[in-house]
Amino acid sequence: MGPVDLSLRDARRIALAAQGFGVPRPDGRIDRRHFRKVLAQLGTVQLDSVNVLTRSHELVFFARLGPYDRAALTTWLWAANAGREVFEYWGHEASLHPVERHPLFRWRMAEGHGWSGVREAAERNPELISATLDEVARRGPVTVGAMEVHEGKNRQRSSWWGWSEGKRIMEWLFWTGQVTATRNGFERMYMAPEQWLPTEVLAQPEPTHEEAKRALLLVAARAHGVGTAKDLADYFRIGVPGSRPLLDQLVAEGQLVATRVEGWKQPAYLHPDARQPRRRMRARALLSPFDSLIWERQRTERLWDFRYRIEIYTPAPKRVHGYYVLPFLLGEALVARVDLKADRAGGTLLVQSVWTEDGHDDHDHIAHELAAELNETATWLGLTNGVRNVGRGDLAPALASATQA
Repeated sequence: MGPVDLSLRDARRIALAAQGFGVPRPDGRIDRRHFRKVLAQLGTVQLDSVNVLTRSHELVFFARLGPYDRAALTTWLWAANAGREVFEYWGHEASLHPVERHPLFRWRMAEGHGWSGVREAAERNPELISATLDEVARRGPVTVGAMEVHEGKNRQRSSWWGWSEGKRIMEWLFWTGQVTATRNGFERMYMAPEQWLPTEVLAQPEPTHEEAKRALLLVAARAHGVGTAKDLADYFRIGVPGSRPLLDQLVAEGQLVATRVEGWKQPAYLHPDARQPRRRMRARALLSPFDSLIWERQRTERLWDFRYRIEIYTPAPKRVHGYYVLPFLLGEALVARVDLKADRAGGTLLVQSVWTEDGHDDHDHIAHELAAELNETATWLGLTNGVRNVGRGDLAPALASATQA
């Protein structure tokens, strides 16, 4: 059977539905059942430390669920008495995963850390590794800063963000699966794996590297709906060359469908369970820069002709759109981008710049919808003085009028 053909419009709809934007946000009280459903649908949620607006993972859940109790999400993710359904590990960067997926990452744990500074610290400190493991087992959950065996260890100031030797050792142990972590106020607290992961998960036999990567590629395919080999491999940072033969195997077995998407140069893979909405979609969401819908930037360009680069690390005079810019999804399109900051002391959501995308010229309509989303965001974040426009951009005048109205 040859590849199936998809229009670009249908590929967009499939992608949005696969990422949870094909259904209305839930009504009523949102609880862990909803959190569980989002994580199951996405397969993974990336973590990030930037807190200029709120933590990225909170925005990912908000985009799909609307306003919810952030403390309830924190409890579900990281409170030991809340079921321990989620664990943190390196997937697409530091990420959240369902606990039952732990065996699928043991190949990565066995390969050792990808950062030379961390590997070298482990190689020169076998005694510190042993002492760290002993203290974590005795005192965990414990932060790196509270570790007694790390006191007085040299801090490397020239690179690695000033990490101490003890911090590098802990990162090695976390990567290799010898410790796991929960979080307290977003700071990692380390413990022995058996203190967090269910016994039945730890007891599962280790899949071969090929079996684990095939399973992760299928998770990625379900979360994408449709994507190229690079798209699917990037979801869990699996190498593209090694992924292609595995994807071809999955096609031969009927677990994926070979696909051609209008305008895409590379062949694609469609998950057979992917939903294909036939009616125009009515999504509305502000997307974190680390939202899985858009984190593969080339795919974002292929689907929406939306070139997106986060400018946090760009010097301020060279930034084009701003520091923490969120794409605005309206209907089936990415129609605008807005640079946001939570002024917590002033109780205000600051719009520092806002721009429309080429081809989306109905400024009044976009501004009206964006204002509604911003007002809802401000309320959710407890910014009681609402939205204030302080910046620039072609949509700024219309948005100012809409937020005042």
